Amino acid sequence: MPACDLPMLNMMMSNRLGILFDWDGVVIDSSSQHERSWELLAVERGLNLPEGHFKEGFGKKNEVIIPSLGWAKTPDLVRKLSYRKEQIYRELVAKEGVTILPGARDLLLALRESGIPRALGSSTPRENLDALFAATHLDAFFDAVVCGSDVEHGKPHPEVFLKGASLLDIPTERCIVIEDAFAGIEAARLAGMKVVGVATTNPAESLGMCDLVVKSLSEVTPTILGSLLGDSFP
Repeated sequence: MPACDLPMLNMMMSNRLGILFDWDGVVIDSSSQHERSWELLAVERGLNLPEGHFKEGFGKKNEVIIPSLGWAKTPDLVRKLSYRKEQIYRELVAKEGVTILPGARDLLLALRESGIPRALGSSTPRENLDALFAATHLDAFFDAVVCGSDVEHGKPHPEVFLKGASLLDIPTERCIVIEDAFAGIEAARLAGMKVVGVATTNPAESLGMCDLVVKSLSEVTPTILGSLLGDSFP
């Protein structure tokens, strides 16, 4: 490569944009199955489930949720309860299917056609993602996937998004996270990334800490995302 082309290449690389998606509540909606799987597990094991538990734990890893519920503290029992909860969830999903949220597939397609790298950053266990990818075929739209099994610290720790940015080879300041849960929004902020809040789990007025708030991904385009970082697309 001619030396005169190197500054242009460096500028192009530094201006790359990466989009990191949360999964449940942003791309798909299986919140009903998740909530019922906690309820069914509580009944099955005779455990107490406090009111408001689901919204409080949404977006967090089971390893954080289960001790906070007072169900278990030892790692072995936490793992067993977590596995059983997700097993019940997968049974419900297999029976009922899941909904791809409005605008999600169209946005992923538009980003791919625009050459904008995309990663998935979710607390969802790998087994769940594999089952959901088989059902929806949405894995074809992601250049990288980071799930709960790939990180030591769940949201609101920023590890999941930092790892996603690293896999895309995009600087954190050039990444935008699309999230619906408070824990995920906090994780994105701690990672130093812009955040688009989707008002599926929480009301729009509660998402004021986001750079952009939308009711659904039908309102989002590559141009709108680029504008958050001062970019423009044809």
